[in-house]
Amino acid sequence: MRYKNLLKSCLAGLTLILVACGESAIDYSGNIGQWQYYGGNAGGQRFADLDQITADNVKDLEVAWVYHTGDVSSGNETHGATAFQATPLVAEGTMYVCTPYNRVIALDPETGEERWTYDPEVDLSGIYTPTCRGVAYWQGEEQGTCSSRIVSGTLDARLINIDAKTGKACSDFGDQGSVNLLNNLGDVRPGEYYVTSAPLVINDLVITGAFVKDGQRVDAPSGVVRAYDIRSGQLRWAYDPVPPGMTTITAEQAEQGALFTRSTPNTWGNISADIERGIVYLPTGGSQPDHYAGDERGDMDYYGTSVIAVDANTGERIWNFQTVHHDIWDWDVAAQPVTFEQHGTTPGVIAATKMGHIFLLNRETGEPLFPVEERAVPQSRVPGEFSAPTQPFPTLPKPVHPNKLTEDDIWGIYPGDKAACLKQFREFTYEGIFTPPDIERPALLWPGLGGGINWGSVSVNPHTNIMLVNSMRVPYTVQILPRAAAESLDGSDLVGVNPQEGTPYVVQRGGFLSPNNTPCTPPPWGVLTAINLDSGETLWEQALGNLAELAPLGLGKFFNWGTPNTGGSLQTASGLVFIAATLDGYIRAFDSASGKLLWDSKLPAPAQATPISYRLSPEGKQYIAIAAGGHGPLAYAAKGPEKLGELLGDAIVVYALP
Repeated sequence: MRYKNLLKSCLAGLTLILVACGESAIDYSGNIGQWQYYGGNAGGQRFADLDQITADNVKDLEVAWVYHTGDVSSGNETHGATAFQATPLVAEGTMYVCTPYNRVIALDPETGEERWTYDPEVDLSGIYTPTCRGVAYWQGEEQGTCSSRIVSGTLDARLINIDAKTGKACSDFGDQGSVNLLNNLGDVRPGEYYVTSAPLVINDLVITGAFVKDGQRVDAPSGVVRAYDIRSGQLRWAYDPVPPGMTTITAEQAEQGALFTRSTPNTWGNISADIERGIVYLPTGGSQPDHYAGDERGDMDYYGTSVIAVDANTGERIWNFQTVHHDIWDWDVAAQPVTFEQHGTTPGVIAATKMGHIFLLNRETGEPLFPVEERAVPQSRVPGEFSAPTQPFPTLPKPVHPNKLTEDDIWGIYPGDKAACLKQFREFTYEGIFTPPDIERPALLWPGLGGGINWGSVSVNPHTNIMLVNSMRVPYTVQILPRAAAESLDGSDLVGVNPQEGTPYVVQRGGFLSPNNTPCTPPPWGVLTAINLDSGETLWEQALGNLAELAPLGLGKFFNWGTPNTGGSLQTASGLVFIAATLDGYIRAFDSASGKLLWDSKLPAPAQATPISYRLSPEGKQYIAIAAGGHGPLAYAAKGPEKLGELLGDAIVVYALP
């Protein structure tokens, strides 16, 4: 009888170490919480105020359930390989997740049981990498049909409105549940304009930007950001970042058929907001095309590669901060701006960039919280092009990516690799960060155009004001080619070429790799960094990821080399950091104060996504969920075309304590 009582006590969740059970029981006294925004809250902090999973028990995490979406592909004649980058939402006791084919699926968050699916039957023609990073949730005050809604943008440029309870289209929204985002854009080619990031819901409005395909033409579709009524789908406001002196098109004019201005900078990353102050923060890319911006582009990049604050109710610009002037490197602000409070009193917003520069700004005014220096940078030698004479450099925090590469840094794995890489390096145009693209020979971009910091952004623990940021160190090369010369090249020479129609040049982009397809730059190739947002000081930094299964000769398991990574981190109230993002297919937990690795678990595929955490009831468990499905382009780079499918998948994996 004594042992039966002990077993009952253990199963009841008492917080005692019971030798009879062999492990500690779960503490059910902590907070509960869902995950109703893409970034956890409207400010994108990626923080769960939950503490059931701690540094002491995280080692006991085990898989609670797995769900397979079925939506995975190595690519075909219609579209490229899929990227399962979704961040699920948990609201109303239901998990909502979108697939690379834009299907929306509702699951029981504690069991993985499917509740409903919605298939918008998207046209994937011309889509480079089918992906959907997330959906948005809205809860109204009314009861009945569509009193709560899931909103999703699609790869064929629609905004879809779905009843959160039933999975049926909300017919009152737009045209039977859908708004056509191609309206008022004019000429748009297949696969040139679509939505990959989650919309933002605020004040009964749903706000979205869109991706515009890189490097195609000067006369590209508009980068307009639009806000629609969540119930009717009516256009309420439009913010089109035209330069000063140019008249913008209003929502009223658009409703009458006016076209938005072409080639304005687009917002393809995730949008955030300060709900209390009624401010929305837009991360913008550069104006098209990416690598040549002479007179043909004009002043259209005035608001490019920036964070722009606009009024949530009207779309009127409040302030803007440009992270790159006259961007000719494709260093879009891909990361969602993230809100925080400096010293508990000053409202801040974080602009994390592909250069590895992190700007901490006052989110009411846009003024830097630490000094920013304008420094002279190299100038373009391409006829017809010009460079900005200076670029902004933050003094704090320190960059998370090196600003300079020297001959002493050149690296190789196999015999002869280093010599071959050094020969290439000496043939490049390279003058440090902000080396402009060259016409005579390839220019080395270090940081590369993928980052640094990409769309995974950063996480913030508001109790400690510690920011965690993952970044990668993968160089690219860019060469400007006269159009006539490019037309004489055969197809094998045109790998990575963007046409840049409307300019005298095409651009060819590539990598900096050895003859054995291994990196020419030194490890680590992926890094996780902790920064104190009050002081701006770096607390710790370490390599992120392991190349045990990808490095030649199995060398990766012996060295802490890190891997290229895409996705973001999650912080919890118990001082943990959860992150996947790497090519090695692991999800990991670190101590946020020390950087110590506390736990890892092998996933069915690499998770180029961001984890979430939730706990639904006082009697319930805290869960960690991650989309593990890989990323087509990264898998291609790691495995090649024949084996890229080995790094792709379709799983939602959820962990909890035993």
